[in-house]
Amino acid sequence: MSSEYVERRLAAILAADVAGSCRLIGIDEEGTLARLKALRRTLFDPKIAQHHGRVVKNTGDGAIAEFASVVDAVRCADEIQRGMVEQNIDVPQDKRIELRIGIHVGDIIIEENDIFGDGVNIAVRLEGIAEPGGISISDDARRQIRGKVDVTFEDLGSQSLKNIAEPMRVWRVPYGRAVPAVPNRLRVDEAALTLPDKPSVAVLPFANMSGDPEQEYFADGIAEDIITALSHFKALFVIARNSSFTYKGRAVDVKQVGRELGVRYVLEGSVRKAANRVRITGQLVDTATGAHLWADRFDGGIGDIFGLQDQVTESVVGAIAPVVEKAEIERAKRKPTESLDAYALYLRGLARLYQFASRQANDEALRLFNSAIELDPDFASAYGRAASCYVFAKINGWITVTGNEIAEVKRLAQRAIELGKDDAAALADSGWALVNVVRDVEVGAALIDRALMLNSNLAMAWLCGGWAKNWLGEPEAAIERFARAMRLSPLDPRVSGMRAGTAIAHFLLGRYDEAASWAAMALQDDPDHQSGLRIAAASNAMAGRPEQAHKAMARLRQLNPTLRISNLKDVLPPIRLAEDLSRYEEGLRRAGLPE
Repeated sequence: MSSEYVERRLAAILAADVAGSCRLIGIDEEGTLARLKALRRTLFDPKIAQHHGRVVKNTGDGAIAEFASVVDAVRCADEIQRGMVEQNIDVPQDKRIELRIGIHVGDIIIEENDIFGDGVNIAVRLEGIAEPGGISISDDARRQIRGKVDVTFEDLGSQSLKNIAEPMRVWRVPYGRAVPAVPNRLRVDEAALTLPDKPSVAVLPFANMSGDPEQEYFADGIAEDIITALSHFKALFVIARNSSFTYKGRAVDVKQVGRELGVRYVLEGSVRKAANRVRITGQLVDTATGAHLWADRFDGGIGDIFGLQDQVTESVVGAIAPVVEKAEIERAKRKPTESLDAYALYLRGLARLYQFASRQANDEALRLFNSAIELDPDFASAYGRAASCYVFAKINGWITVTGNEIAEVKRLAQRAIELGKDDAAALADSGWALVNVVRDVEVGAALIDRALMLNSNLAMAWLCGGWAKNWLGEPEAAIERFARAMRLSPLDPRVSGMRAGTAIAHFLLGRYDEAASWAAMALQDDPDHQSGLRIAAASNAMAGRPEQAHKAMARLRQLNPTLRISNLKDVLPPIRLAEDLSRYEEGLRRAGLPE
């Protein structure tokens, strides 16, 4: 062995590169290189310096940096990835630059101004398995940052890294937490969600085999009711309807569905309704292997529809969760109504309600729910859904809430609560309506909490509960609830609301940079989302970025020209803490909202 002295020290190493750099250069060589240089100058290098690191070397489309503290390295990486989202907002999808970052802490060799050794090699390999827009860190790094940084990491377990002798445990920022630049189906497909620690299932839309397009609502309703029944089983993790129904009308690969939704099992099926007869077929598939675990068909009269749904539900539970108690199976067998005509109207109303961006569809949904109530005055879910129509109308600016609307929402919510004491969806809808329209946050939040106790798989209740926690001055709890909603329904059309709510929670905690990043994500999918625009304006203003704040405010005032600081309280539910409202008003005032 050489007797020459080798300088060593313990350091945190950050390795970063551009995902798909060859493709980007192939599309626009000069433009890509110019943008890379600009990103290094305006974002990457300044963040490294801000967090007391040094760039050791640039590697064409990447870089390696050294930090004395792994806490500084992780905070730096998180801020870089969040900054990348803002950089990509107005960039066409095929030209967006996304970074992958790996971090390790270990022994390194110093030679002049360069560094070498396993510590560097491991960081580079971790970067190689990171998702675009994401961060991967070693278990050694994870142990040193636990409880010291506001970044939630997810355990990937033991991983074999190229040219590294021993497998090592790896952690990553969960998808969406490190603000990936394109938070949509394509991005999810590239980075599979980690499976929950209990049996997980997604129910895909059932095919309408009746030959009558008008029966589409009926097939959708069958699948939705099965989702609802399965959701009651606490032993299962059930993906929400709004995510599983994004596959409607598409030929799907169940393995891909498993990766995109993070589930072990997929239930597929079809419905054929002819005259007074119904046939439901179903098959349960293991997404890891593609193997069929169970398949069957169920025939009966139209009057037996709820019994047929119960049979499908029991068969699925029997196949994947035999430990579920019989009592829970019986509790799930609750008919929503005795009137099949009312049920048909209710299903038609749901089909209209899920066209979230349409005022006409929302009005039609309300009419259909009221018609269902006329046929069955004891139909709890119909009352709850009718109340939720008023919420959508208010938050989209389609109605001005008067005393008449408040009285009607109170009536609908009260009936839903009286009739649906064990109906989680009815309680959540009613609670959300009381929060938003009646402005009774405490009572509404309590109803949402009751709904979550009854059904912990109800993504909509986690979403509503997150907003309620924000207004009650509990932003940490709000962040947890929005995260749960996004995991249960990762492809939900309402994901902009989940992200905007997360942004507001960070704003209330004084984390303006994080709030701005989450607001940017909310606006990527829905650029006219008014809650997202409000928090984007306020958080950027408080973070010292007036240009971005004024841009968001300009669009907000185009959509809502009457909005003022003085009438902001009319837009928002009551905010419990005066300092929260005051800070929000100040952010909007700095962004340019008139008094």
